[in-house]
Amino acid sequence: MRFFGTTWVAHDGGYAARRVAVAAGSLVTGLAACFVLRFAYQGLEIAEVGSFVGMLVVVMFAVCGAIAFRATWEGFTRRPADPGREESLRGLRAIGFIGSLAAYFLRSLTEAPGEGLRRREYEAALVQYERRRTARTGNPAARRAAKGAKRGHR
Repeated sequence: MRFFGTTWVAHDGGYAARRVAVAAGSLVTGLAACFVLRFAYQGLEIAEVGSFVGMLVVVMFAVCGAIAFRATWEGFTRRPADPGREESLRGLRAIGFIGSLAAYFLRSLTEAPGEGLRRREYEAALVQYERRRTARTGNPAARRAAKGAKRGHR
């Protein structure tokens, strides 16, 4: 919800333009990151480190990218059950940043990333607020007197 402020609530204030900008930005950033990784791989080839090391680097980025994609995608739909696990995945998500960018791009095609989760939390908070608000309306002294009259006390 980083780039959306409160526009996701009513889809106003340039929400559609922001979604397009976020989708384009994450796609362009992901493509630029792929070029950076390509240059890094070419550096390994120039250094002649061997095909085994090159293969390890490719596999590492692929696995970390897949883990980062899944963790980011799940983060859009639910809060983490174990914050310690999320903390331990931080390094893998940093290495697999292209996976995170891909998840961000794909989610921004349908909604603001994280909007569904925030909307559910927001609506639950509204319901809870309305319940608390209706329970407190009126004069508290009048309610006590009415309860006392109903019970036969007084």
